[in-house]
Parts: sequence; C-alpha cells; structure tokens
Amino acid sequence: MADHSLPTALNLPMQDPLPAHTQKYFDVCMEKLGMIPNVLKAYAFDTEKLDAFTGMYNNLMLAPSGLSKLEREMIAVVVSSINKCFYCLVAHGAAVRALSGDPALGEALVMNYRVADLDPRHRAMLDFATKMTQASATIEEPDRQALRDAGFSDADIWDIANVAGFFNMTNRVASATDMRPNAEYHAQAR
Repeated sequence: MADHSLPTALNLPMQDPLPAHTQKYFDVCMEKLGMIPNVLKAYAFDTEKLDAFTGMYNNLMLAPSGLSKLEREMIAVVVSSINKCFYCLVAHGAAVRALSGDPALGEALVMNYRVADLDPRHRAMLDFATKMTQASATIEEPDRQALRDAGFSDADIWDIANVAGFFNMTNRVASATDMRPNAEYHAQAR
C-alpha cells in the first residue's frame, strides 16, 4: 500500500531546504490557493525538473492565448478523462467548476464531454483534443479546418495541441507514480 504522506508512491521527498526561488513559488501557492498542489511537491525532489514542469505549465495554462483559461482547463479535463488520470480529473475538474461557475459542466467533462451543453466552438475543440489523445497520427487537414471553421486561429490550434499534449504526458506520469490530488480539491466550487 502506498504511503500517502508523500505525493506519489515513490520515495522521493522534497529537497530540504528548498532553493529560495522554489520556496517563494510555494509560498505564493499557499497564499493564492491555500495549499501547495501535490504535483509541485512531487517534482520538488529535483528542482530542475520542477522548474521545467512549472515553466511549461505556466506558459500553456496561464500565459496570454486565444484560448481562455476555462477552455484550457476544459481540454485538461477531457484529456484526463480519456486517460483516467485521477489526479488531473480532481484538480482540473475543480478548476473547470471554479472558472465556469457551473458544477454540472465540470462533472459532465469528467464523465463524458459529449453530454455537456457545449457551443460548436467548444465541441470542435474537445473533439480535436479527443482525437489527438486517442489517435494523434490520424489527424489530418480536415481536423484542423474544423477548428478554423469553429473560429480558432492557427495559433489557437497550436495551443489546443500543446495543452492536449502536455496533459497526455502529465496524465501518464501521474498514473504511473500514483500521484494523489490534494484533498482540498474535492470540495472546491461545488
């Protein structure tokens, strides 16, 4: 049985002490979120890996984009649903609930996005992320054109592909290491 005092099933405790820049980042998380997400604690055994992870995450999920933060979180949840990633479904499902103000949307995306009341833009985006997750080698120009027809620019398509790709990677790491979500996520925005 896994020791859930660690964020994963691997015996990789955080560096102690943490470098000053990492401690500052964790302090900001505590201030803004009321917790340090376990994914950050998991990477903190090697701060170079943590910095690479957070740099990519922050760029894809928080930097300016033609995609809203909610749209990026929607992609994260749908990809994580296909991959059955417990950590990401709980953490990013909470983000969808909070950003949308709609707990039912968060639940639908976790279970089966096709039952959600989505506009054509979001349906096209999530259909593309699904195809990319299930069979990326089968994506062809008509798939990209469907996104353009739904109002996405080529830069938006790049962002959709990168967010979906990032979560396909992180889902696999989280599942392989039995990464557990912070308990606080379960009750958020319900």
